[in-house]
Amino acid sequence: MNINVQTQGEGPLTHAPADPVLWPTTDGTLYPIHRIFCVGRNYAAHAREMGKDPDRDPPFFFTKFPESYVPSEHTIAYPPGTSNYHFEVELCVALAEGGRDIQEKDAAGKIAGYAVGLDMTRRDLQLTAREQGRPWDAGKNFEESAPMAALHPVAETGILTTGRIALSVNGETKQEADLADLIWSVDEIIAHLSRFYELRAGDVIMTGTPAGVGAVVAGDRMIGEITGLNSVETDVV
Repeated sequence: MNINVQTQGEGPLTHAPADPVLWPTTDGTLYPIHRIFCVGRNYAAHAREMGKDPDRDPPFFFTKFPESYVPSEHTIAYPPGTSNYHFEVELCVALAEGGRDIQEKDAAGKIAGYAVGLDMTRRDLQLTAREQGRPWDAGKNFEESAPMAALHPVAETGILTTGRIALSVNGETKQEADLADLIWSVDEIIAHLSRFYELRAGDVIMTGTPAGVGAVVAGDRMIGEITGLNSVETDVV
């Protein structure tokens, strides 16, 4: 289907609508991604390494375009505009349904499944924006900034509240923690986020990263792991 837009004094502009972003699942189906929400500083040690106090900071969120998703084993290009390109391994939670003002006790019933993902970050751009009180978009929301492994349906995994989360670069472990270390649990995150947005099926939440974030360069290979889930593996080129 083409969409024609008539502009004053010019002929029609024609372009095709973007294809939906489809995320493969471990049961052979495809999950259409609607939006990607990311939770900032949701592990205490990481909050401290970023110079913040986790005991005082309520949950906050930023977003990535669905098109920032790339599958595991897809090589990612070192992005322009940065000299400090960082990895952040995260538990990704996909929603099967949404709503407004969701109660914590009902949040688990909204979950479609889980996966391991990477919140790739142009750290220098993020920190400059933070210091200037500006949005983080250029540091967080860019092409190929959300590599994710296949999505596991919740019927396969059960509800995840514990499990090792880790990331290695070229075989060396850089990040390691447990999902139980989340400052705000997945249920709390869903409930809190639904106070500000009407959540929908297709929404994905990246739940925060442990301490140990750091830079990668072209030629590095990253492997992100969470107990019981497929690992996300990608090379920087």
